[in-house]
Amino acid sequence: VTMLQPDPPEEEADEDGAESLPLSAVFPRDTELFSDTFPELKRFRFCGRVLRIAQHHGPRLGMAAAVWDGEQRMDFSGRTVIELGAGTGIVGILAAMLGGDVTLTDLPLALEQLRTNTELNAAAVAASRGRVRVQALPWGRALGSIPHSYDVVLGADVVYDPRCFPALLDTLLQLCGPRSVAFLSCGMRPQLGTAGFFWELLPVHFCVRLLRHHKDSDVGLYRVTRPPSRPAVMVDDGG
Repeated sequence: VTMLQPDPPEEEADEDGAESLPLSAVFPRDTELFSDTFPELKRFRFCGRVLRIAQHHGPRLGMAAAVWDGEQRMDFSGRTVIELGAGTGIVGILAAMLGGDVTLTDLPLALEQLRTNTELNAAAVAASRGRVRVQALPWGRALGSIPHSYDVVLGADVVYDPRCFPALLDTLLQLCGPRSVAFLSCGMRPQLGTAGFFWELLPVHFCVRLLRHHKDSDVGLYRVTRPPSRPAVMVDDGG
């Protein structure tokens, strides 16, 4: 299992060859100055694929606006995939570029950003025979039209608010069938009890394995599956 860092973002060039400045160089990211969001377009390279991602910066999106540099190399061809708290959608869109049938989910507030990034990468996804759709999914509620079992469930830095832990756990229980595999990457936040979610709450219902731990950034990558017929266990392979 390999966690990769993206290539440096590629700057867009004007017709005269000069690099264009990102909007962040013009507009400060001071949440007190703007009541709405503003976009910033960047390019990222993962697994040989180039993704065009618009990040909508502003006070309303909060955690949904950030791109997190955690990713696992795997083949998603022919697999149904759902990303929770997708934010920019960079993780799920990459899964679609690797052949997955992907559903990007987040709160209704973040769906515009997800649709924008889905459109920006539509050609690359189609060329890989992947598929992407966008749908609202508040945690802890009935799934509605969303299927109750996916091959792969993805979550990038979704464990950051203890008030949401029970709702996130409930949603994982609804989405993960006997053969589902969830991959959750998250920065450890001792003050928020993040480790407790993985070491205490999840193992009550799931088998949880720490695949990789970045000591410098204190980011862990976890593999979560339903137990076959024995109690859930926690296995630390991250070193």
